[in-house]
Amino acid sequence: MSRRDVDLSTVNLNLMVGLDALLTERSVTRAADRVGLTQSAMSRVLGQLRELFDDELLVRGAGGRMVPTPKAEALALPVAQGLAALRRALVGEVGFDPATSQRRFSIATQDATAAIVLPRLVQRLAELGPRVDLDVVPFDARRFAAELEAGSLDLVLNVGIPDAPGLRARGLWRERFVCVLRRGHPAAGGLDLATWAALDHVLVSPQGGGGPGVVDTALAAHGLERRVAVRLRSFLAATLLVARTDLVMTVSAHLAAEVGPGMGLIVLPPPVELPGFGVRMGWHERFDADPGLRWLRERLAEVGASLGGPRAEGDAPA
Repeated sequence: MSRRDVDLSTVNLNLMVGLDALLTERSVTRAADRVGLTQSAMSRVLGQLRELFDDELLVRGAGGRMVPTPKAEALALPVAQGLAALRRALVGEVGFDPATSQRRFSIATQDATAAIVLPRLVQRLAELGPRVDLDVVPFDARRFAAELEAGSLDLVLNVGIPDAPGLRARGLWRERFVCVLRRGHPAAGGLDLATWAALDHVLVSPQGGGGPGVVDTALAAHGLERRVAVRLRSFLAATLLVARTDLVMTVSAHLAAEVGPGMGLIVLPPPVELPGFGVRMGWHERFDADPGLRWLRERLAEVGASLGGPRAEGDAPA
């Protein structure tokens, strides 16, 4: 393909949809699911893209995972921006009528936040925007800012939203920590500091970090440390583990209230005071005035208010 001039009539632009999916998912199988193709069809798309760009685009890395080449990395943002602009042009929304809109919004978050937000948000959508759809994807701290700027991602919901150029954010609600154990656990009657430190713990690190958690910091202040028997990335998998073992986990109070009763978990206050944290919503200023996104942000603000957060009107910079 000439670097000086490209005759778009000779290019199958559907390939760009496949390229965007491949560079987002970095997996032929997941990219195929994303765009509704079979795995073999997506493999053929990848082959055509490699021929078009004269580059491998995705290659096998450590552990068999697919990693993008430098050319693919350079293509990712402009391709996502172009597709997002085309989608907006096709939708042609000058205003936004939730009662009739068939728009699909993309939100990145962690599974714990999704478990708290989605039941409430989807109920609001059923009432006010019955044909509005959602794509909920994992929050990736390395890529979210570029995806928000490109428009391939509409919103992020997260505890900490790193600073990035053009980012705007709004606080939704505050959380406090509680401890969860299975019903019948030897420590179900209450936790003192020594007992808490002596138990085997589950620690969830959504981004895969290996550092200490808030519990480790609190225990260290009292000259104590704990054993983290299991470290994983999924809060919901961790709650299933706690429900069937004698492990203990420290989680947000709203998540414990959401999943604890159905899993037979009991909720206890931690034996020391732990700092709380806020859940925030972030987006890019390019889409600040987008009527559909403003409507969705207001619905999420209503969800935050139902969880004890502020109900201030309007959006604020990060």
